Amino acid sequence: MHQPELYIGLMSGTSLDGVDAVLADLSDSSPRLISKHYLPFDAELKNELLALHHPDHNELHRSQLAANRLARLYAQSVAELLAQQGIAASQIEAIGCHGQTIRHCPEHGYTLQIGNSSLLAELSGIRVVSDFRSRDIAAGGQGAPLVPAFHDKVLRAPSRHRVVVNIGGISNLTDLPPNAATSGFDCGPGGLLMDAWCMRHLGQPYDADGAWATSGKVLPALLERMLDEPFFALPPPKSSGRDLFNMAWLEQKLAGDEAAADVQATLLELTCQGIARAIREYCTGAQDIYLCGGGAHNSALRARLATLLPKCAIDITDSLGVSGDFLEAIAFAWLAQQALHGKPANLPAVTGARHPCVLGAIYPA
Repeated sequence: MHQPELYIGLMSGTSLDGVDAVLADLSDSSPRLISKHYLPFDAELKNELLALHHPDHNELHRSQLAANRLARLYAQSVAELLAQQGIAASQIEAIGCHGQTIRHCPEHGYTLQIGNSSLLAELSGIRVVSDFRSRDIAAGGQGAPLVPAFHDKVLRAPSRHRVVVNIGGISNLTDLPPNAATSGFDCGPGGLLMDAWCMRHLGQPYDADGAWATSGKVLPALLERMLDEPFFALPPPKSSGRDLFNMAWLEQKLAGDEAAADVQATLLELTCQGIARAIREYCTGAQDIYLCGGGAHNSALRARLATLLPKCAIDITDSLGVSGDFLEAIAFAWLAQQALHGKPANLPAVTGARHPCVLGAIYPA
């Protein structure tokens, strides 16, 4: 029986909906999820984080205030997670905290995730590992996606060609061919454009099951203008985010006379085409596709992917015993463990870094 090695993972991603928190035992080769917790962002914080993606007045000061708010929210998540299990902070090895991305610019040699890790360490009484992406970028990589290294550890099959597709705000995939190296990259928008369009026109944070998209029709000319975006033609390694795919980008593609439901249908098709084209081009021979992230719940999206990829079986990672909603949070708990053990955790074949790197900065409690 292994002595438990307890870590907390915190993930707040491109979708800007809230904090996913997990408590995991990482003492064995297969992580064991002990507890999970979700804490939503309030509208004011979400709107400020959205605004910080774009240059504006006093943004340095505002970003630090937002970082402090995030740290307090992260600390609340940790406290509530530990209270669920009656576990003391002193029993936790570390918190792996992704932070909130407000700029991702590997082409300029930097990425910025805010969250004030020093304050989180102070409030929680637990050491914090964060800023996982910067070291990979310093070695010439994209700093993303980082989760494929974790997929490689827990979701690989010896005799099946699996592809894991994470559909958060941005879509990314991990290719896990048997007897060959793992690869992965960002495919394009996941739910962020659909969510923003839905909020603008329906006042709802997302289109449940793609019902609104299904009520509209795909606009071929609009879809073509979207797919003409150079990002889609770039070979891996590549990564993206709100710096490219945002409402300003969408508005540039619109003619202006489209029905709102038809735009939503076209955005769903854009997400599916981005994923399907990436799998067809770079994951030759894929047999099984496992979805995770918020988009995995969208039944219209899943049905469309099944149509576009008829030779593949499509399921969710939950069927493999790994929660699709909390997989990224578990991954950042694991990345914290790798940092504390001094082990490289990036995959240069995925990020394009020149060499493996130990990722993350450590903030003692």
